[in-house]
Amino acid sequence: MQLKQLQAFHAVAKSQSFSAAVAMTELSQPTLSRLIKQLEDEIGAELIDRYHRPLQLTPAGEFFYEKSLSLLAELDTITAMTQRMAHPPKTLRIGFVPSVLYGLLPNIIGVLKRQLPELEVQLKDISSYQQLEALKSGEIDVGFGRFAQQDNWVQQILLRHERYIVALPVDHPLAGVNDLRLPQLADNRLILYHQSHLNNTAVGQVTEPLLNLFDRYGVLPFATTTVSDLQVALGLVAAGEGITLVPDSLKTLRSEQVRYQTLLHEDATSPIYLNTLYEIAHPAYPAFLDTIYQVYEDKGITYRRR
Repeated sequence: MQLKQLQAFHAVAKSQSFSAAVAMTELSQPTLSRLIKQLEDEIGAELIDRYHRPLQLTPAGEFFYEKSLSLLAELDTITAMTQRMAHPPKTLRIGFVPSVLYGLLPNIIGVLKRQLPELEVQLKDISSYQQLEALKSGEIDVGFGRFAQQDNWVQQILLRHERYIVALPVDHPLAGVNDLRLPQLADNRLILYHQSHLNNTAVGQVTEPLLNLFDRYGVLPFATTTVSDLQVALGLVAAGEGITLVPDSLKTLRSEQVRYQTLLHEDATSPIYLNTLYEIAHPAYPAFLDTIYQVYEDKGITYRRR
């Protein structure tokens, strides 16, 4: 089986048209037809029902298409990584979730640039779950995320746990109370802002991070509102539309409109992960990781050293 055969078949399957697939692959129609016929002969099954318009896949074709998608995606990943190994990027592209940018990321970048003044740095706002594909495609070289994930190509380093604090409207009855307990917050509308694939609720399991935290203490807020990002969540808190929990490093945001109070629970934390590829690291990665640890030490922050 040849790669060209597989690519020709996928082009027809996606476009449901030989002429559209010709434009997509830049092959002639006779060449495209020949490659697909060779593939069908090799497999021993008809993959495309050529008598329908638009073209349709046969049941065997649908099965082969679905199962071979991952093969092409894996090959694209391998190709991109090989190119990066042969030609390491000069610019360090850093992905981040907004809550990290509001924390120590600017300090880390400042120290890194002083240590490596010739290094160019680019920052990209990208959600935790999107960072895995961005690393494999070369869109970013490292990423700061908030969720543990599994991928054979990507390693995650747990840097530290950051305590959650409660964000309340300034006139909220609990706005002046420190060391709050989660059960005390159950009568409030909780504003959710995490944008991740973890927002689905499985049977018997709450996976949204803030709801999961409440659930661990045997309570859930009486109502929730889901918004697009953390800034919107804090805007709704300022408008008196509910409360939310945010990492401690965000307590300076909207400080005139929002009151931040501590939580008693020591395990009410949000992790920070550094995501990178297992086998192909940016040349500046070791210095970058050392810089992170240096900033943590300078700030007196407890962290987990790799």
